[in-house]
Amino acid sequence: MYHKPSDVYVNMQKDALSGRELEASVLARAGVMLKQVQDNWDAHDRASKLLEAIKFNQKIWSFFQAELSDPGNPLPKPLKEDILNLSIFIDKCLFEVMAFPDKEKLSVVIDIDFNLATGLRTKPTEQ
Repeated sequence: MYHKPSDVYVNMQKDALSGRELEASVLARAGVMLKQVQDNWDAHDRASKLLEAIKFNQKIWSFFQAELSDPGNPLPKPLKEDILNLSIFIDKCLFEVMAFPDKEKLSVVIDIDFNLATGLRTKPTEQ
């Protein structure tokens, strides 16, 4: 059973998207959540919205870490290592924002989320 009508749409969207498209969609959503907090920094509910956005980002990056750590992951080892290092950097940035909230600190994670989402939506060139 769905809690909100939008949950039906989100679940249908998940079923229709490829792996890359789903990852891009989730990263874009994560970036949007952080950007909304950043743009509304003085809102009365900032603390709860910030925590929600940070938790969402942490879940995504934890999922990437788990997938990349799987010995059966087909990505080349150097790429996996680069993405894992990026995920560690993201973790540090998010913990820094939780410890010392500052809207400017969100920019780096927002940029990474959006840039990766854009890259995942780009079709790889054939060689």
